Amino acid sequence: MAAWQTTTMTPDTTATADPYRFPGATAVEDQPRPPAALSVPDAVDVVDYLLAAPDPGQRVPLQLEPADRRRLDLHAALTTAGIAPLPGDLAAIEALCTLDDSTHTALQRWITRTT
Repeated sequence: MAAWQTTTMTPDTTATADPYRFPGATAVEDQPRPPAALSVPDAVDVVDYLLAAPDPGQRVPLQLEPADRRRLDLHAALTTAGIAPLPGDLAAIEALCTLDDSTHTALQRWITRTT
């Protein structure tokens, strides 16, 4: 066969449902249609349900500890580089996050291979 072909031996299951395999199932044509108010909204109506942008003035001021900030930065650098840390690597990440900022900057530079 040169290309994918569909076989003609499969039964047409779109119009009927097997009552022995699916008790209580009815054909699509037999089901009542929902009223217009319950139908899928138009694309214009979907725009009305978008959430508003967050207000930066309402954010809770929270200062991260330097080790926590380094941990987040290290996880972000590893994720960006496509390196998934294994469960056993979390202790090493914790130890690396306790180092100073200049060592942590060099570590991120090595991971992301930037100059």
